Amino acid sequence: METITLNNGVEMPALGLGVFQTPPDETRDAVRAALGCGYRLIDTAAAYGNERQVGEAVHGSDLSRSEVFLETKIWINDYGYNDTLRGFEKSARKLGVDQIDLLILHQALPSAFDRTLEAYRALEALLANGKVRAIGVSNFMVEHLTTLLDRCTVVPAVNQIEVHPYFQQREVQDFGAEHGILTQAWSPIGGITFYRDGSHGRTLDDPVIGAFAQAHGKSPVQVMLRWGLQEGRSLIPKSTKPTRMAENIDVFDFELSPDEIAAVDGLDTGRRGGPEPDAVTLEAYGREIPDA
Repeated sequence: METITLNNGVEMPALGLGVFQTPPDETRDAVRAALGCGYRLIDTAAAYGNERQVGEAVHGSDLSRSEVFLETKIWINDYGYNDTLRGFEKSARKLGVDQIDLLILHQALPSAFDRTLEAYRALEALLANGKVRAIGVSNFMVEHLTTLLDRCTVVPAVNQIEVHPYFQQREVQDFGAEHGILTQAWSPIGGITFYRDGSHGRTLDDPVIGAFAQAHGKSPVQVMLRWGLQEGRSLIPKSTKPTRMAENIDVFDFELSPDEIAAVDGLDTGRRGGPEPDAVTLEAYGREIPDA
């Protein structure tokens, strides 16, 4: 497994398992299988409702705690300085850990950005107290990052955003790179649960990606993941099937050429699959996060 050094020197596995939309009763087995395949980064979130099962799988494995990099996210209902400190405690108890490797804010919440800034200040305090090893954000656009950087004392280590061949968010990625913020891609193969109007098809069926897969003796999914890794992103593909997990992690034995990378870059449609960041408000997306 390749690793990426974050802006504070912490080493993070380049590729991990995401558990978005994985039901709690399936999460434990999924994480157990992923650890068996060689995954050492698990990405979850308070809003997913499966942190407890992630923790149970990690603690039930033969691996030591230090061998598994745990990442989770604070949900918007727990924004604000004191609420975010409590949000950390809830997540830590569910995960069964004293320290979280990477803690990030799940959404920018631009409609109440003062609360977001206070939440980030709490992350800085948790970092200073050794409760977390690194902090970051998710679904932050350039304007959100710009305001945050004007106010924060610790530059986010990570910005987790939607990135795949059909939606690449180059402006956000480039801004992050300028400031030492790693782009972590959620939905890194795209086109499967998104593009609900069907007008763009699926990345899995894209002829450009398919041609490169055939040329390298790999699958289209492996080509997309390799593309993301070679461009320096962290990736968190989601699966509950052990065979698919094994396929997803088998991407460190080949390389795409510069021309192949450029061709995949050229597939960007500019069409977002997930919600618009400005649409994520407490009114529309608020949900209480229960205690452990």
